[in-house]
Amino acid sequence: MDHHRTPLFTALRKHAAGNPVQFHIPGHKKGVGMDPEFSDFIGQNALSIDLINIAPLDDLHQPKGVIEEAQKLAADAFKADYTFFSVQGTSGAIMTMIMSVCSEGDKIIVPRNIHKSVMSAIIFVGAKPIFLSPYRDKNLGIDHGVTTRSVRKALQAHPDAKAVLVINPTYYGVCANLKEIVDIVHDHNIPVLVDEAHGALLPFHDDLPISAMEAGADMAATSIHKLGGSLTQSSVLNVKAGRINPKRVQTIISMLTTTSTSYILLASLDAARRNLALNGREMAEKAIRLATYARGAINEIPGLSCFGDDILGTEYAFDHDPTKINVHVRHLGITGYDAENWLREHYNIEVEMSDLYNILCFITPGDTEETVDTLISALRHMSELNYNIKTANELIVEIPEIPQLILTPRDAFYGDTEVIPFKESADRIIAEFIYVYPPGIPILLPGEVISQENIDFIMNHVDVGLPVKGPEDRTIQNIKVIVESPAIF
Repeated sequence: MDHHRTPLFTALRKHAAGNPVQFHIPGHKKGVGMDPEFSDFIGQNALSIDLINIAPLDDLHQPKGVIEEAQKLAADAFKADYTFFSVQGTSGAIMTMIMSVCSEGDKIIVPRNIHKSVMSAIIFVGAKPIFLSPYRDKNLGIDHGVTTRSVRKALQAHPDAKAVLVINPTYYGVCANLKEIVDIVHDHNIPVLVDEAHGALLPFHDDLPISAMEAGADMAATSIHKLGGSLTQSSVLNVKAGRINPKRVQTIISMLTTTSTSYILLASLDAARRNLALNGREMAEKAIRLATYARGAINEIPGLSCFGDDILGTEYAFDHDPTKINVHVRHLGITGYDAENWLREHYNIEVEMSDLYNILCFITPGDTEETVDTLISALRHMSELNYNIKTANELIVEIPEIPQLILTPRDAFYGDTEVIPFKESADRIIAEFIYVYPPGIPILLPGEVISQENIDFIMNHVDVGLPVKGPEDRTIQNIKVIVESPAIF
């Protein structure tokens, strides 16, 4: 295929250049009918291609023209049989994967450290999650992936499962042996779904972990906007034919997608695919080089550490994406949240996320030596202000065990509920989510029994200012639980 082509982006530019008289939405009509300051800031080029599914531009819900061509080129670039564009982010692609293979009552094997979109899909279809415990790194205070051993045991215990979902790579860039997991699951003749949100560059460089499609997975949801250069909210769903019916995937993703699809987002996917297909290796090479330089410099800063290939050699850490820079800060006597705020206030640096012990930074093809040097200089300054001055924080990784799932998430979410004080909710069944975002990994899910350990763990996060989200009460003072009938004596 000719990856110099951008069928959709080119069609949009050609259409806009013709300056048609528009009697269709959007109502701003190339920016004329919107706030002038906003239109001036956004620019005429962008506004001229903010269009809808008129005939010359194809329709994402039933593509037969330039969108279909663009998706075929993307499938070739990402080594898939079919690729579907998502303007609902990777969350929409993940929900499509699950809803394409599961029906009400079906079991699906998933890691506990899944993104909240996985649980959203499970609630929508009424599926039953079978949880795998990810490996908990007691040196860093973070979760990695699931092991091949745990996948094998889950399949033995639940041979009627309809699919297995895995994360590759994790938010922190760590990968299990995906090819081995795929082979194990395929021995049971069920599909492997991959949350590949952070893997847009994987197919384009041999020094990066194997991509889901190369490992033989059946579906993979990939955030091109995170690392691949498209606009925020634009992602792809890659599919291998065989165990998956692509026509059903098209039906499901259409059900989940707005009919007013953003052609600016779609065009950015088309252009990002071209750039990755033609220059992906060089783009990845640059990011790897800068990340390797950053990791080496950070590991020389007193009180800071940044893992890399040294983490490999175990069942849970088969490979690692070096462009993920996880900086462990507890030896400075501060939390990751403190570090995030300090970097913002003093160096105008924004990190990807923080937790009690770490900050996470992404090095992408959009970085330069100047941006990386700015980060390194800021971290050196932060070390000078804290190392051997403040007492190092004790690493306490006592995350409660996975709570007991009493009701299916769907039954709990739609059940009869009442609101009670969260601190008094031990032993009750929760009817909503509690998670830390980013990364959006649930701590409690609808249908699970709340333990005192869960309460203490969540309140510790709230007390240090970490972004605990999910409940309708944003203060986490109250929580929605299932109504329980009083005991009769």
